[in-house]
Amino acid sequence: MPHHDLVVLGAGSGNTVIDDRFGGLDVAVVEEGPFGGTCLNRGCIPSKMLAHTADVADTVREAGRFDVDAAPGVLRWPRVRDRVFGRLDGQAAEGEQGRRDSDFVTVHRGRARFTGERTLVVEGDGREVHITADRVVVAVGSRPVVPPPVRDSGLPYETSDTIMRRPTPPRHLAVLGGGYIAAELAHVFHAAGSRITVIEKQETLLAPQDESVSRAYTRLARSAFDVRTGVELTGLEGEPGRLRLRLDDGSAVEADALLVAVGRTPNSDTIDADRAGIALREDGRVVVDAHQRTTAPGVFALGDVCTPVPLKHVANREAQVVAHNLLHPDDLIATSHDAVPAAVFTRPQIAQVGRTEQECRDAGLDYTTATRRYADVAYGWALEDTAGFCKVIADPGTGRLLGAHILGPQASTLIQPLVVAMSLGIDVPTLAGTPYWIHPALTEVVANALLDLDL
Repeated sequence: MPHHDLVVLGAGSGNTVIDDRFGGLDVAVVEEGPFGGTCLNRGCIPSKMLAHTADVADTVREAGRFDVDAAPGVLRWPRVRDRVFGRLDGQAAEGEQGRRDSDFVTVHRGRARFTGERTLVVEGDGREVHITADRVVVAVGSRPVVPPPVRDSGLPYETSDTIMRRPTPPRHLAVLGGGYIAAELAHVFHAAGSRITVIEKQETLLAPQDESVSRAYTRLARSAFDVRTGVELTGLEGEPGRLRLRLDDGSAVEADALLVAVGRTPNSDTIDADRAGIALREDGRVVVDAHQRTTAPGVFALGDVCTPVPLKHVANREAQVVAHNLLHPDDLIATSHDAVPAAVFTRPQIAQVGRTEQECRDAGLDYTTATRRYADVAYGWALEDTAGFCKVIADPGTGRLLGAHILGPQASTLIQPLVVAMSLGIDVPTLAGTPYWIHPALTEVVANALLDLDL
């Protein structure tokens, strides 16, 4: 039975734990899929490459707004798909080969599950390999949730794992779910020529966003898609290529393809965690402490399998914490999940950090808000933007930001100075009044929103 000093389960963010500092150890990586995990192969990176391509196509189609004559803006899906995954598949292969070429890393191909404390079996390629380890890192990620009406129908459906590799765009794509994955992929396939119907049980799309953003995005989505809110799927009927979705309000949607994007669930149920003494939360997440240690001695966890904030940049930060704590067991550091930003790469972009207004209200906090529109600043005029805005929320007693929310072009970049301020405890007057803000850059919409706060 092979023994390793360290075994890492998962070659996504888990693979980033391992660097040259571990060169004196015998390390193993266990992975059943392509290296790079969800982000590289079927998540953040391909979806953003496709979303940017969709932005380009939409910009060409809308060029007349700027008095520019342009081509129709046809998105050549097979070539786009091959460009994106031709690059990413190569990256995944290079990542695996790099580990295989290492003189201190062993790659075990297959799915791992615990058989005891730091004892595992890896099943793959028709064989089993039993291994033991002094320490284990669990980084097996998550997978899309598929609700029973879809799962039990026996009919084909897509998830974010599969839809981006389709050979052709659907003529009519039904999207079940109104979260960020649904928003981004609806944008992509709308630009690729698909007719889109979005079905969401909440009354607005992107419901966890600040209420101002959620309402604004829902209005914009209705102008491009058939949006059904406040309804749930009760059944899926028909045949491949001719699907019929029955909804609980008595209506139905007919489409040739269905994208299920109602959330994700941790892959903790695949590793027999109980046999290792690893406790799980009610929602399936692995229990970890501030140092990313599980309830099993010598076992750490990171990323979607355990984190309360399932984002790639959070998983990477947790991987850094795990790496340090493995190497310095007497000098542990903790993970902070404060001021974690997030972005939705739909059209328009959306970005956020901190609390929403409804969270502040529900918590009974004393707060003040200010909102500036892109149309209020000169670069917003250049963009001919009439929908974008920046909303900031602050504590009037301390002058510090409680949250910030941006809808509009470049939102994922514009949010960053607000993230820095919240992370470093910089108050609003200092942030708004000390650094120069370039005129007439779009950052002025952020600066002006800060200046408008009643502090």
